[in-house]
Amino acid sequence: MVQTEPFSACTSILIGKNATVDGSVIIGRNEDSRPAWPKNFVVHPAVTHDTPQVFKSQDNDFSMPLPANAAKYTATPEWTTKYGLFEEDGINEYGVAMSATESTYANTRVLAADPLEKNGIGEEAMITVTLPYIKSAREGVKRLGTIVATYGTDESNGILFADKDEAWYFETGSGHYWVAQRIPDDSYAVIANQMAIQEIDFADPDNFMWHPGIQDFVKEHVLNPGRQGFNFRKIFGTANQMDTYYNLPRVWYGQKMFNPAVEQSVGSYELPFLRQADDLLSVDDAKAFLSSHYQGTEYDPIGNGDEADRKRFRPVSLATTQESHILQLRQFAQPELSGIHWLAMGVAAQSVYVPFYAGILSTPAAYQASDVVSYQAESAYWVYKQAGVMVDSHYREFGGQLSDLQKDLNQKFGQAVIEADNVGRELDGVELSAYLTKISTAQAELGLKKYRELTADLITKATAFSPLKYKQDLNL
Repeated sequence: MVQTEPFSACTSILIGKNATVDGSVIIGRNEDSRPAWPKNFVVHPAVTHDTPQVFKSQDNDFSMPLPANAAKYTATPEWTTKYGLFEEDGINEYGVAMSATESTYANTRVLAADPLEKNGIGEEAMITVTLPYIKSAREGVKRLGTIVATYGTDESNGILFADKDEAWYFETGSGHYWVAQRIPDDSYAVIANQMAIQEIDFADPDNFMWHPGIQDFVKEHVLNPGRQGFNFRKIFGTANQMDTYYNLPRVWYGQKMFNPAVEQSVGSYELPFLRQADDLLSVDDAKAFLSSHYQGTEYDPIGNGDEADRKRFRPVSLATTQESHILQLRQFAQPELSGIHWLAMGVAAQSVYVPFYAGILSTPAAYQASDVVSYQAESAYWVYKQAGVMVDSHYREFGGQLSDLQKDLNQKFGQAVIEADNVGRELDGVELSAYLTKISTAQAELGLKKYRELTADLITKATAFSPLKYKQDLNL
């Protein structure tokens, strides 16, 4: 298939509830495509239709019937629908979170046996046809699995699901075959554009799900290179130079962050899918990983290593990130209060994660303003992107100022969440949704205000860096 839509090459993280400091289930991902490809953030209200509904893709000829009832959900669609919707991530009214997709690569052996479907479901449609129609993470895996098996897929991808009890990682390995694994409650996973799931235990349906015909498919086409077991990564995935330089280093760095005592080679093909972190993890740890660029190593693009090392590996956070999200499901009874959609517009390393409660009724106008690909001053995406562009030009001079602002906003956002949680526990229904909308909007507006002020200050200071300058010798 000729690819006309923006190519996505993301990085993901999933954390089980017993691996976090507060019992949250956390999933997150950097949506990476192009250096300038704006995103919006919206809330779709719940809808009940009187007539049968059909989804029709604007990217290919994929179509499928939809249920009459669609739940409310948040989403981050693109500035244009020309290439499809690409809603990418969100939390629905039942407290289910979904992020789609982590682009992966299948090997030619399996694609010869089960090619990708030109008009199958793709990344652009997955959120739209799945998230409004599920009431648990497990139900999300089953629904998407049925869709992939029935209609096929035009890409190989990884998809993240979560509710306040479970996190699941779902992978498509060819045109129709897929597997999914529940992240153990005490574990985490970091994934970077590579088939990640390893051994499948077909005797454990509580923790694994799969296409019902996948074992027969692999056996019939003699695809398993292992002497025993069923290692999905080795059967369906790749092991090549792109993995060595583009994918594996990001997984290595994430595991280095959370298990610093474990010695691993940066290019090892044996990096495990799952690990138990040395310490309990938090949203801040997820933010740190998704914002990372090999800090503390010779591979940091803005560090002190030699030029070759600084350009050797693809970092987690980079200029092509459109938005970065962390979907947090806390142990609250009300799904409106339990879920927080942390959203950083633009490059995660240069942006800030704004907390939007799952119960919000709307998003600020600035988060819905992008309707062209070029710069728009009123767009939230461009507010954060513009600040990053200014810092890029003079990172050593401006980087500290950006970091100080990020720390200040992170603290303020954290305080706002603590206060909102305390108030929200005493509210319900429309009153709770209205309150959470007010609080989330206030945090979003604070972030925009502070980043606009930062940009104005950096532009003023940057005037001193013009090459068209001259210092007169007073002795002349």
